[in-house]
Amino acid sequence: MKVLLVYNSHAGHGFAGKILQQVETTFNKNSIEFDIQFTNYPGHGIEIVKNADLSKYDGIVAAGGDGTLFEVINGYFQNPSEIKIPIGVLPVGTGNAFARDLELDNTLWKSAIKIIGKQNTRKVDVGKFHTHGQDYYYLNILGLGFVADVTKIARSLKVFGNIAYTFGVLFRTLFLSSARMIFEIDGQKFEHDCTFVEISNTRYTANFLMAPNAVIDDGLLDVTIAKKLSRIRLIKSFPKIFTGEHVNLPEIETFQAKSIKIKSESPKILSPDGELIGITPVKIECLPQAIEIFWK
Repeated sequence: MKVLLVYNSHAGHGFAGKILQQVETTFNKNSIEFDIQFTNYPGHGIEIVKNADLSKYDGIVAAGGDGTLFEVINGYFQNPSEIKIPIGVLPVGTGNAFARDLELDNTLWKSAIKIIGKQNTRKVDVGKFHTHGQDYYYLNILGLGFVADVTKIARSLKVFGNIAYTFGVLFRTLFLSSARMIFEIDGQKFEHDCTFVEISNTRYTANFLMAPNAVIDDGLLDVTIAKKLSRIRLIKSFPKIFTGEHVNLPEIETFQAKSIKIKSESPKILSPDGELIGITPVKIECLPQAIEIFWK
């Protein structure tokens, strides 16, 4: 077995770089050959995978956090080859939300390599979104409104790990606002004043169980709409997001859908998988079982 290893040595505040030698040794112990390519700047992972000769490999491994995986997925869909190979996840970054659906975190990276070595795979859905003439792909979650504002702050506080998102929530609550948004969800049209919107493929974002009913291969995306909230109401409700109980609040609406269109009175930044890419209006769709993932 041979894989293309896309490695972000800066992931996890340098944690990935510190364990590189151990990672290489563990790949060898599991009889996995690898060509390693280091990401050196934002978007480099996309370029690496987009230009790779996939016929040389039995899989691609994203070594980093959710941002590295996001780049690998987008490079994969931009690669012109008709050959499609599985993607592996080596969670050595700050945010490893997709890995949580694999029941992995950055303390279990050796287990992740063993999973890759077994070559068991599972087909999973992919979220695709179109914004201002560009197509992008994501595996976890696409957010806008309050959650995108939180992402901006969390990215500057990565030294604190996943708790950075909690700090971001508390800070943004001081400047809480809502926005009028126009939705078309599988043909159903409606409007709301919204605090935030999340379009989930998986259950988690950071430590938040945002979409507790999401299933990664059901051909549907889980939509969570938070209507206008006061600061006090948001603070009181916030702990429920860790357990998924927020979906029972009267201010929360949830849907499962194949296609979602969102417009807003003023452009809103999009946050796919912890990145900041694109603005509204946006069209999101589910690509059913579009890729294979190495799965235990």
